[in-house]
Amino acid sequence: MYVEFGGGKSPYFELLQMRELAEIEDGKVSVVGPEIDVMREGKAYPLGILVEVAGKSMDQSVESALERRIHEIINYGEETWHIAQRDRGWVRVSKEGFRKGLKIRHFGTMIQHVLRSDYPDLVQKIQVTIFTEEGKVKEMLEKAQKIYSSRDAKLAYLADEEVNKFYSCILCQSFSPNHVCVVTPERDGLCGSVTYSDAATGHKIRGGAGANQPIAIGRILDGDRGEWEGVNRFVKEASHGETERVNLYSLMSYPTTSCGCFECISIYLPECHGIVIVSREFKEETPVGMRFSTLAGVIGGQTPGMLGHSKKWITSRKFFRADGGIKRIVWMPSDLKELLRDDLRRRGSEEGVPDLYDKIADENQARKLEGLLDWLKRVKHPVLNLPPLEH
Repeated sequence: MYVEFGGGKSPYFELLQMRELAEIEDGKVSVVGPEIDVMREGKAYPLGILVEVAGKSMDQSVESALERRIHEIINYGEETWHIAQRDRGWVRVSKEGFRKGLKIRHFGTMIQHVLRSDYPDLVQKIQVTIFTEEGKVKEMLEKAQKIYSSRDAKLAYLADEEVNKFYSCILCQSFSPNHVCVVTPERDGLCGSVTYSDAATGHKIRGGAGANQPIAIGRILDGDRGEWEGVNRFVKEASHGETERVNLYSLMSYPTTSCGCFECISIYLPECHGIVIVSREFKEETPVGMRFSTLAGVIGGQTPGMLGHSKKWITSRKFFRADGGIKRIVWMPSDLKELLRDDLRRRGSEEGVPDLYDKIADENQARKLEGLLDWLKRVKHPVLNLPPLEH
């Protein structure tokens, strides 16, 4: 690595927005802030990628689907690397890439070329602005986060039971070749940025090709665990035979696979029968005795008791429903807990534990296993009344 951007080490966002044709200077790529030439080797720098597109047949429903392609496009580069999405992205440029003359502006060139060539009937004009000046990245990041939230809110009330097909996302197979995300109305991609509507739109605009394919769910095998005959069939084929069976709503029994783009990791803690959740931004040691980076290296494919997922999934009605759901959560970082505060309180009330939010520990109450166990007894956490989980 020569330099890196995002990954929890520096501010980062990537955002694609639709504009009117007259608003765009086609082919323009701008860098607002320092270029890579003046960056110091080994350091993390802020980065913001704003892609603006226009076309007569375009509407806002395609924004997210086109935005997801940024991950794939940057990974096309021989000396560039990209993981995750939205404001959780992480980009690296290799030393060899810098030596060969790669510039930050080339990210814009790559994005323009692929979107124009892959969607000639949709993208008539495109311009890219790349921000590396920290103040401007932070300013634009706030705007981007509001747009992300607005997009996500559109799916708040659609249930998995109300549809007869789900969608796949295999964008991450570029570096995790047997991983398959199954995206449902109540379970987004583990990167946190591919919703059910995003995947549906992605399939539509690629003319049936690409990473998002419809999954005919078929006969239900286990409603509580979230297992369908058609989903198993699809995952087996898409994972090249590596994974034959998945339960969408379980951490312990045939969980879905994990790649490396997940926003969070859930770990089953047998000492208290609870679930510890750690987010990518939390750099300290957790009560399970490992940091996020170590845990991320342990997860590979289908790992019962450990699963990477999005932040939004935590407050889904289907969150590990087969294992006791949200009542199993015993610990998460304070920043993540605050971010999900309103939804955690709402879900706690729905599950008959209105004070659950206050009973979930964070690093201020417990940093070690012993402290966590003491805390759970002190607050009479509902997990104490739940049975242990078995694989």
